[in-house]
Amino acid sequence: MARREGRRLADGAPAAQKPLPNHPYEGGNNDATPALSESPSYPKGLIAEAEMEIYGDAVISHSGGAAAAIEDLKEADTGKLPKKKFGPIFWISVVWVLGIMFLAVVADFLPLPDPKNPVAAPRLGFSTSHLLGTDALGRDTLSRIIYGARVSIIVGFGSIFVGTVVGGFLGVVAGFFRGKSETFIMGLMDVLLAFPALILALALVTFLGQSLNNVLLAISILAVAPIARLIRSATLAVSQREFVLAARSLGAKNFRIIVREILPVVSLPVMSFALIGVAVAIVAEGALAFLGLSVPAPTPTWGGMITDGRVYLQNDPWIAFIPALVLFFTVLALNFAGDSLRTRFDVREGAL
Repeated sequence: MARREGRRLADGAPAAQKPLPNHPYEGGNNDATPALSESPSYPKGLIAEAEMEIYGDAVISHSGGAAAAIEDLKEADTGKLPKKKFGPIFWISVVWVLGIMFLAVVADFLPLPDPKNPVAAPRLGFSTSHLLGTDALGRDTLSRIIYGARVSIIVGFGSIFVGTVVGGFLGVVAGFFRGKSETFIMGLMDVLLAFPALILALALVTFLGQSLNNVLLAISILAVAPIARLIRSATLAVSQREFVLAARSLGAKNFRIIVREILPVVSLPVMSFALIGVAVAIVAEGALAFLGLSVPAPTPTWGGMITDGRVYLQNDPWIAFIPALVLFFTVLALNFAGDSLRTRFDVREGAL
């Protein structure tokens, strides 16, 4: 008996102790939450450690379980913010853009009048046979809008694709290898950016001639410089990250580092910028068509339809307003989609 009492005194625990409550929140305040000053004093030793473990299990079970606690610790450790979900505006924008592209692709299979030849009276208003009326020559407006979307889609997406491939290659080379290659490439990009974009496009189309391929080439050249500068700046930031330095220290070659380590991270901001670039390219093609330097007539284009209808704005405004609204909503949808992607896949410092 004396030996047992001596062991308890050596552990530092008092001889008489109060029974531990069954639940850690029993007693205390009215809201079942014990105050800090009312926290029970626990004994030391093996028995006290077991009691504290029971108390901790009770707290974890009250706050949502051990899995929730582990997830909270992981989120606090990584520093990543919760991912934002796509809102309804993004999905409406995607549906609009995909709908325009679908109609442009299947236009030949739709029951539409010939967009190049007159089919009814000139400047006919809305009717059941011509839902959006006719233009100044009697051509169906709906048919011309759908067929005109082909030019806008081809020029918009095609020019940004070419600009991303060429500008992406130049930007990665300049940002990764630095030195004389960076000086030469960025100097060339500065020269391209020094020219006013519309003036350079007008000069290229005038010199090369009016055709869909030449318009596509002219706008592709305009897209190279801003994409190259964007990818170069992203490559400069990523090339000094820890995972790139680790791959280099393990003996990885430059090509593998660029393909496996840098491009997956750099491609995220390029995705959102590409959609916004498509919108800018569509507006550029519309501006060239408005000035009469895009695809020659009678091939329908949205910019050409706006040009044809500006003479009749006072008496028949729908001839110019309808293609202008379609162009406006398409560009707006692309901007909304690109901005949503930028917000969703934004690369933060802690997430690289």
